[in-house]
Amino acid sequence: MKIGFVGLGIMGESMCANIIQKHDDKVYVYDVVPEKTAKLAALGAVPCGSAREVAEEAGVFITMVPKSEHSRTVYEEILPALGPGKICIDMSTIDPAVSVELAEMVRRTGAEFLDAPVVKSKPAAIAGKLGIYVGGSEEAYEKIRPILAYMGENIIRLGGNGKGLVMKICHNALVSQIQNGVNETATLAGLNGIDILTYAKAISYGGAGNWYLDSKKDALSREDYTTAFSIENEHKDVHICLNLARESGLWMPGEENAARVYDKAMEQGIGKEDFSATMKVVRAGKA
Repeated sequence: MKIGFVGLGIMGESMCANIIQKHDDKVYVYDVVPEKTAKLAALGAVPCGSAREVAEEAGVFITMVPKSEHSRTVYEEILPALGPGKICIDMSTIDPAVSVELAEMVRRTGAEFLDAPVVKSKPAAIAGKLGIYVGGSEEAYEKIRPILAYMGENIIRLGGNGKGLVMKICHNALVSQIQNGVNETATLAGLNGIDILTYAKAISYGGAGNWYLDSKKDALSREDYTTAFSIENEHKDVHICLNLARESGLWMPGEENAARVYDKAMEQGIGKEDFSATMKVVRAGKA
């Protein structure tokens, strides 16, 4: 089966590279930045001039784009190229309600649609070890699972359309709150003479141990904020979470606090830096 991939950014590039390497049929690619399309073509993909061209050629059409409006634009463009037998997989992190709308739009053509957002960041995308949360019919899920396995090693179906995104938003919201706790307590420890690596070692001895700190302690110690997952992307996700919480009638004070930190980081112009750079906001005492 021929596969198409649209959206070759920080994550999409490596996800698609794994498909090219592991799949035994053609892979068609497109990105709005021509250089990104060319980079994947150099790995063996077939370059295309538009998302619609990709959809016309591929039986399985995958998107990995930044925001809800980008997903909507792509799927509205490719709609005439869809029909029975085709499967669309949106791996973007967007508003669950928008994803459900797109699913209904795609299904009216006879094609199938699943949301399959990913967790972890660039190193896991390179290694093909992402976590993948899937929303869609069980039948469609079973069809695409081997393709998802090119990109991830922990794959779970959460229910119907939109449910993969609900879980992704819950995951990233929890990360933002864990991160904020690390930022605040590590800064407090530092102000009292305990460096970040000693802090991390001591934390690992008790119940506050966490994967975020374990994976970021060395970079935080070096103040290395090379982007694996950007502040602007997590800023988007925390606000999707707060919108979802309001729609669900839930007050999330912890996430509101995390959102204020991310809002301040965006105001400070560091949105392109790694999301761990929120440490700067807390250290500055201006959140």
